[in-house]
Amino acid sequence: MIALIQRVASAHVEVDGETVGRIGPGLLALVAVERGDGEAQARRMLERLLGYRVFADAEGRMNRSLRDTGGGLLLVSQFTLAADTASGMRPGFSGAAAPEDGEHWFARLVELARAAHAEVETGRFRTHMKVHLVNDGPVTFHLRVAPA
Repeated sequence: MIALIQRVASAHVEVDGETVGRIGPGLLALVAVERGDGEAQARRMLERLLGYRVFADAEGRMNRSLRDTGGGLLLVSQFTLAADTASGMRPGFSGAAAPEDGEHWFARLVELARAAHAEVETGRFRTHMKVHLVNDGPVTFHLRVAPA
């Protein structure tokens, strides 16, 4: 499972002109499910999303996590993060989970997140989304939990 996380002042997702998910300060996580991902990867990714220290402490150092700040978490599925870009001029997607598996494990990640964190919003799986964000920093990190 792969997540590209961005510390945001605010973010929201639109589908067909309708806002389907919105947060204030917190993390926007673009998430790709890879072939072989399962429960262990979903649980570990959530642990990293909630515990990764990307927010400033009193001294201005990145020592606080989303769990510490209580900020929002906006989860957006993005299978293109699993693209193979090593050669050629067109990405390959053989490493991405099949759509049904991707939807299942993304939904499981959302379920786990909502059970563990107060503010969790999402985009919509298998739709064309417009993601709006104000990146705070900018601060962006690539997280990966290897498939089984």
